[in-house]
Amino acid sequence: MNREEQMLEGQIRECYGRVVYSHKTHERCADIMLTKNGRIKLAQIVLSAFITGGVISTFFDSGVWGSGISVVLSSMLLAINAYTKDYDLGEIAQKHRHAGAELWIVREKYLSLLTDLRIGDLSLTVLRTRRDEIMEELHSAYQGSPSTNSTAYREAQKALKELEDMTFSDEEIDAFLPRELKRNNP
Repeated sequence: MNREEQMLEGQIRECYGRVVYSHKTHERCADIMLTKNGRIKLAQIVLSAFITGGVISTFFDSGVWGSGISVVLSSMLLAINAYTKDYDLGEIAQKHRHAGAELWIVREKYLSLLTDLRIGDLSLTVLRTRRDEIMEELHSAYQGSPSTNSTAYREAQKALKELEDMTFSDEEIDAFLPRELKRNNP
């Protein structure tokens, strides 16, 4: 591999790495949003049940206590409802899922481009053209995607570095392939 090819490979590898992290971060953001949404919905149901119980208790002479508890719980429910009025966490999670799906295909194209570069049968001009096309796709994917957060990034980093989320052993891959395509063919 000559110097120009090494430089191009270095740039594409850097882009590939960034997309791998972005893809995983959007996946984690979606998971975080869905978990948070589920907890909020559960809290709304539980608070509504307790408020209903408090209101019903006022009819059976529990009066002051039932009313007092209902007022506090109603205020909590009002705060939660006001928060969720402006933020549809389910919709935000779906946008993160969509961004992740768009980034997945870009990630795979970068991987294919790295493979093509290593094979060595394409000219640098063709490789640069493909790189530039992928960068345009990446730009479009980023334009429509919601912002991520540091918590999701840290979780993505842990999944990729410590849990090796994107790596597979030959044995793991062989388990999915027909006998003819296995590396460790018995």
